[in-house]
Amino acid sequence: MPVIAVIGAQWGDEGKGKVVDLLAQKARVVVRFSGGDNAGHTVVNPYGEFRLHLIPSGIFSSQVVCIIGNGVVINPAVLIDEIDQLNQRGVDTSRLFISDRANLVMPYHILLDGLEEESRAGKALGTTRRGIGPAFADKVARLGIRTGDLLDKEVLMERLRLILDGKNIILTKIYGVSPLSLDEVYSQYCQYGERLAPYIRETTIMLEEALNREELVLLEGAQGALLDPDFGTYPYTTSSSPLVGGGCVGAGLGPTRISRILGVFKAYCTRVGSGPMPTELKDETGDLIRERAHEYGTTTGRPRRCGWFDAVAARFSTRINGFTGAVITRLDILDALPRLKVCVGYELDGKTINYFPSSVAALDKCQPIYEELPGWQAPTNHIRDYEQLPVEARQYIARLEELTSCPVNLICVGPEREQTIHKMPIL
Repeated sequence: MPVIAVIGAQWGDEGKGKVVDLLAQKARVVVRFSGGDNAGHTVVNPYGEFRLHLIPSGIFSSQVVCIIGNGVVINPAVLIDEIDQLNQRGVDTSRLFISDRANLVMPYHILLDGLEEESRAGKALGTTRRGIGPAFADKVARLGIRTGDLLDKEVLMERLRLILDGKNIILTKIYGVSPLSLDEVYSQYCQYGERLAPYIRETTIMLEEALNREELVLLEGAQGALLDPDFGTYPYTTSSSPLVGGGCVGAGLGPTRISRILGVFKAYCTRVGSGPMPTELKDETGDLIRERAHEYGTTTGRPRRCGWFDAVAARFSTRINGFTGAVITRLDILDALPRLKVCVGYELDGKTINYFPSSVAALDKCQPIYEELPGWQAPTNHIRDYEQLPVEARQYIARLEELTSCPVNLICVGPEREQTIHKMPIL
């Protein structure tokens, strides 16, 4: 059986949680491979409505082993709370495992995240202030503490003492705040370790065994390709790679194992936080989309910026990920609009370009060149057969396929599992 990677193709919040929850009904392993609890997946299924931040969206399928991969940074308090909430609602989490190589979010990461954002004043990056960026920075700087360290209290104390001395100097000397107590942080994380010990494993072996048994494996991405620290709108990006390449590294999987790469696109665009967004609508149409779709952040509650579908950005995302297919979500949100627009190019300094600039200064100056299409002004949330969609809706999907050079496999017309149109087989 293949490995299917489910990748956010825009600025995140595309509906990956629903797609993974749907596909997990036929899978045996789901691996979350990047990000931290700054990401949020909303899932609606027979159990109810859930907002997940660290646990893979496959947790609702009883046959699925869920893995939080080494590419994720984990706040133990958030993870334990998420486990408890799922258990209270009748969801079995005994099939959840955590890579012993995953780095931890520590109290100083959260403090520094907020202090650094405040110091930027009007040029803040718009982080969630959950310590994710500082945790990834420490991982790369070899100053991280990993989940495996929780299983050895002597190692934990040794690592923590070494690191906390330096962090307290930054907190007190640079930011003028009180230092953190070594004993208090150590005691708290020892408690976390005792609680999480049954879940912590060498997960790459589990993954290899599943592949050798030819079981279907899903790689679950967080955030979106346009937030990648290399290819996104840097520095207004996330801190780990949401690309399919990040999936290989963040799960512990060779690239030749992946046979399908699904890019998840909204039928329009949204973005949370700062940074350029060429098709952003700051008018009644943008407000209408936001309210119809309830476009507010799963993690932060912040209103999302809404805009028309950006085919220039979508082509870029398709190219750097190598999508073999696409999922279009939230098509039903466009049901009320008489006319639709799709960005097919940019105007930059009086010239037409059809590529996604690497410079945020350039991208911020780009004016979208739109192609207009007719709307359908009819409800689609009850439709399950592609041929039953209004002709204008099918024309819209077909045009997105042409512009992105990527075939559409699934179309979502609502948040629930069954509100999905299977246009083309994935496997």
